[in-house]
Amino acid sequence: MRARIDRFYESLGQPIAARSRWALALAVGPLLLAALLPLWSLHFTAPQYPNGLDLHVYAHTIRGGNDGRDLSEINLLNHYIGMRRLDRAEFADLDFMPFAIGALALLALRVAALGDVRSLIDLAMLTTYFVLFSLGRFTYKLYTYGHDLDPTAPIRMPGFMPPVLGTAELGNFTVSSLPGGGAVLIGMFATVVLLLALWHVRRAWR
Repeated sequence: MRARIDRFYESLGQPIAARSRWALALAVGPLLLAALLPLWSLHFTAPQYPNGLDLHVYAHTIRGGNDGRDLSEINLLNHYIGMRRLDRAEFADLDFMPFAIGALALLALRVAALGDVRSLIDLAMLTTYFVLFSLGRFTYKLYTYGHDLDPTAPIRMPGFMPPVLGTAELGNFTVSSLPGGGAVLIGMFATVVLLLALWHVRRAWR
């Protein structure tokens, strides 16, 4: 058993397969495109808004639907319940995401060109951390927006948690929250990296 473990660790230093290099290099394209597409989208509907209001979260900013006018309307509604304004300054912690996406892309290209199995595993771990941290940060941001309410607001309501995924009733609004094209592309990249890493680990162990 000890000898097998030693051989396993030694095999982690072997170059990754050629087809894995091509798959990894091709996966970089969707990852870079993700920086330009919405990561998450929220849709608000109510009797007074039959067409709904849309809010899109990008890797570098937030935008409202209807040529940006929906964001002003959402902020006006939020004012009445004491919620902070949704603006770029409040989402300054998104600034890291374009740089993180660029760094992952460069690391993926380096692994595709020069990497061994160990570096592929490192890339898989970094990608997993990036995805989980970003989703956790987004969830925390929604939580603070729904619970940090101004007690002097015209309309008093208890703290609430906007939906991260799916649909929820908030007052007289129905709010739907779904991943956007950017999140889907990042998920595709992460899936490719993880599957390649698992395949190479399995090969190394065998």
